[in-house]
Amino acid sequence: MSEQVIIFSQIVFIDLVLAGDNAIIIGMVASKFPPAQRKKIIFWGIGGAVILRILLTLLTAYLLQITGLRLLGGILLLYIVYKLYVDVIKDNQNKNKDIKVDSSSLIKAIFTVLLADFTMSLDNVLGVAGAAGHHYHLLVFGLVLSIVLMAVAATLISKWIKEYKWIAWIGLLAILIVAIELIYTDIKILI
Repeated sequence: MSEQVIIFSQIVFIDLVLAGDNAIIIGMVASKFPPAQRKKIIFWGIGGAVILRILLTLLTAYLLQITGLRLLGGILLLYIVYKLYVDVIKDNQNKNKDIKVDSSSLIKAIFTVLLADFTMSLDNVLGVAGAAGHHYHLLVFGLVLSIVLMAVAATLISKWIKEYKWIAWIGLLAILIVAIELIYTDIKILI
């Protein structure tokens, strides 16, 4: 199997596991509002996630070229693997309970969604950028795929992950491999 096919597979599985989070949060916050306001929250939530992912992807691709930052990115991805294991595999929904939704204001709701988008977009971008390495066309593919999955199929994917745990396990394995590769690459350079 070629290196690009392996990287492509890792990116797809990372996106499958991580894209659903944004849609779940957006849907949860939007459900507290009437239909007209719900559409605005969904629009701004997805729009904000798209913009954040583009900016974070450009920044992360540049920063991962700096020695030492891949090590930090790999360690962060190990933490993300652990959190996903606890939240997705063990069906612990603490992160959804931790998010406080203030349904008194449309602006506050949009801000809540954008804040959640930032934290969840960062893990997706780190995973995809780490997997893509210096293959920038695959990095762009990963960015586009994450946006499409989030905007179109994230709810379906989150249901599949709840129903078929093996999908989440494959995604976790892909992220774990990327984390180990990032850490190994920097340790090899530093030694």
